Amino acid sequence: MARKKGAARPPNFESIVTDPSQSFKWHQHDCPSNIARWNYHPEYEIHLITRSHGRQFVGDYIGEFSPGNLVLAGSNLPHNWMSDLQPGEVIEGRDMVVQFAPDLLRSRADVFPELADLEPFLKDALRGFEFFGEAALRGANLMRRIGATRGFQRLALFFELIDLLARTPEKKVLASPDYAPTLDKETLGVVHDVISYIVNNLSGTVRMSEAAAIAGMTHSTFSRFFKKNTGANFVDYSRKLRIGRACKLLSDTRRPVTDICFEVGYANISNFNRHFLKERGVTPSQYKRLANLRAAPAVLAPRASQHGALSLAAK
Repeated sequence: MARKKGAARPPNFESIVTDPSQSFKWHQHDCPSNIARWNYHPEYEIHLITRSHGRQFVGDYIGEFSPGNLVLAGSNLPHNWMSDLQPGEVIEGRDMVVQFAPDLLRSRADVFPELADLEPFLKDALRGFEFFGEAALRGANLMRRIGATRGFQRLALFFELIDLLARTPEKKVLASPDYAPTLDKETLGVVHDVISYIVNNLSGTVRMSEAAAIAGMTHSTFSRFFKKNTGANFVDYSRKLRIGRACKLLSDTRRPVTDICFEVGYANISNFNRHFLKERGVTPSQYKRLANLRAAPAVLAPRASQHGALSLAAK
């Protein structure tokens, strides 16, 4: 397969090496990192983002992430987290990761029959889970405690984490049921390069012809290739990424909607409003108002007197 000269070709298959004295692997790494890329591996991966904001890709799912993002990616499910980085910026310790072989839980069911109860959870996790609410907070705490302990206590905390993630209703499935990418080094390398091209050019023009050139394919061949391996056509995929970035700007800044419209690559506000409404179910202005309401601190009613204030404080 021909490729554009100079295009990155990161490894797509990550080989997980676990210490023989440990049942699973825990590690933390920075971003950028040579292992922070579009990749897959047979091991299940519990992934915690400790710092930064950006976009997460799990199979054909695209979403925004922020500190505390907790995801379980099942065996051979491609995944990546791309932070909004300034040139030369390094986010230390961004990713906290637990990786374990499926057989760690499945092959022990003959000795510990209770482990058989995890099979439906492990099967559903092949599409990936994102956790939220109290489950995400407790899961993040257990991830940190696992990294700080050794021996049997470490294993006990791992099982506590698995039990939490399996039992909680505070989770959602990510990849679609029919997502079936081609898992080989060349294919996932191309997908990585094309997604990077889209993300790096969201403020300007993203052209399918340029993406096809990066992939070294004709327009029609690339169109089929991209749909098969991302679950969406090129235009829809680019739109989802633009709207995702717009959501972050609407939530985190005081910039006018029109400025944000142009910042994420739209030439006119009507197209931006229409696409935003299609993706999020509300207009950008409505989304901004809702985000401001969520962020606004609670305001206490005015006190009638100093005595009243002291009385309330004492309760």
